[in-house]
Amino acid sequence: MLRILVLHGPNLNLLGHREESVYGTATLDTIDASLIKLGGELGAELVIRQSNLEGELVNWIQEARRDYHGIIINPAAYTHTSIAIRDALAAVGLPTIEVHLSNIYRREEFRRHSYVSGIALAQIAGFGATGYLLALRGLCEHISASGSKRSSGGSTSVTGAKTGEH
Repeated sequence: MLRILVLHGPNLNLLGHREESVYGTATLDTIDASLIKLGGELGAELVIRQSNLEGELVNWIQEARRDYHGIIINPAAYTHTSIAIRDALAAVGLPTIEVHLSNIYRREEFRRHSYVSGIALAQIAGFGATGYLLALRGLCEHISASGSKRSSGGSTSVTGAKTGEH
């Protein structure tokens, strides 16, 4: 079974209540539930986490190298500022899909640069919550096609496990 780490960055815990004209009305819980459902259909075990803290995201990325096949990340505001997140993703070497609810290239100038995109397998932006589902399908297909099967290290996590506060 594929193991995928899904990381949500800062302020995504406010989805559904924050700038609905930009980010839509879906809550993070709704997005996570959709991911878990699709993960089950695709035979992928997901661990989903959200943090407003850059260092916590970096720690989770570093820990992923042992037990995961790939990462889906919405670094949110850290997209444009965090070399640390970019370097952690590059260091673990896992296929990574960068997701953004809005099209960052149609927004303010400062949002148009991503430190993550240069090392990500792909970037999906502007499809709202559907972008996460596209990322999961694409990442599972890529991993399956590339034959990259990382050992789960004997972990017995439940499919669709959701950890962390958000």
